Amino acid sequence: MSMGDNKTVANNQDPKRFILQVDNTTRQKDGLILLDIFTRITGMPAVMWGDSIIGFGSYNYTTANGKQESFFRCGFSPRKQNLSLYVRAALSEHSDLLASLGKHKTSKACLYINKLSDIDMSVLEKIITLDFAVMNARYP
Repeated sequence: MSMGDNKTVANNQDPKRFILQVDNTTRQKDGLILLDIFTRITGMPAVMWGDSIIGFGSYNYTTANGKQESFFRCGFSPRKQNLSLYVRAALSEHSDLLASLGKHKTSKACLYINKLSDIDMSVLEKIITLDFAVMNARYP
């Protein structure tokens, strides 16, 4: 996939404005909390990637066909069905933390949470912190 084909690229949309336009008030509130947490932990500004993902930091990588791509290091999206957290490195290297997180689901790249009140926030902060550290080590 070339850079022109990748729909998930950084843009100039305002992440906070995006969150405030989410229909679900709980998802809005949780999105604003996540915005603060990710900003504090990463020390990076929030950037919209595509139409609905808020990313922090970026890294470059080479695809299997040799193309250079860029993607965010970690991030989240306050989607209609759940909060999707992109913490893929922590999920693969620190899956033990998930046992004490609370109500959640996972995929290969995402952590899905219905609402922040369902989980242990200190564990979530550890997951985000570890994810960012792993990404920084992999992509200095």
